[in-house]
Amino acid sequence: MTEEPLPARLPARLPVTDRTRHRRLREQGSLERAELEAILDAAFVCHLGVLVEGRPVVVPTVYGRDERWLYLHGSVAARSLAGDTPVCVTVTHVDGLVLARSVFEHGVNYRSAMIHGTARKVTDPEEKLEGLRRLTEHSAPGQWSYARRPNRKELAATTLLALSLEEASVKIRTGAPDDGDGPDAALGLWAGVLPLTTAWGTPEPDPALPPGTPVPDHIARRAGTRHG
Repeated sequence: MTEEPLPARLPARLPVTDRTRHRRLREQGSLERAELEAILDAAFVCHLGVLVEGRPVVVPTVYGRDERWLYLHGSVAARSLAGDTPVCVTVTHVDGLVLARSVFEHGVNYRSAMIHGTARKVTDPEEKLEGLRRLTEHSAPGQWSYARRPNRKELAATTLLALSLEEASVKIRTGAPDDGDGPDAALGLWAGVLPLTTAWGTPEPDPALPPGTPVPDHIARRAGTRHG
């Protein structure tokens, strides 16, 4: 398979296809590519859905991206990374529980993205190295320049997939419960949102480190902050 050149930035609006059409809760859907990019940039773990020997497999993995491609990696022995096969990649943020007056109206404030397409195996050495750099920097900014980079043997043992960001579906839910103006409002029960946040903790050094080895600045300054 001939690898596609990396073109300019994709259109600002996501295309509506049979796979990305919002059929339910359309008010929560978004066609803004900026929303897709924000969801991807605020996370670093995705779930890769793929058929392996006719059976569905969903694999959690880290990722990176540029303006056109989402990059995923793993061992060359991983059957889920065979490439040239239809896949679906999902990323989800849970921002809070929406606690209504009735259980039926409970929900979740969330941001989610589903990316559809055929993942291709990256064989061009320069793109492979760049894809791995983006993947590393997405999870740990500054680490690519700090740590030793992969050697030829390690690159040969690694598969990198590229999935186009062209076809994607985005949904976002924010705000309070929907039953504030309904009959259940008369029950006198508390209702609202219980927010959920996550933050990086204090770096924990490897016990094998020589005493006094400093924590690099690009890691130390992330303590107490949120990714993205």
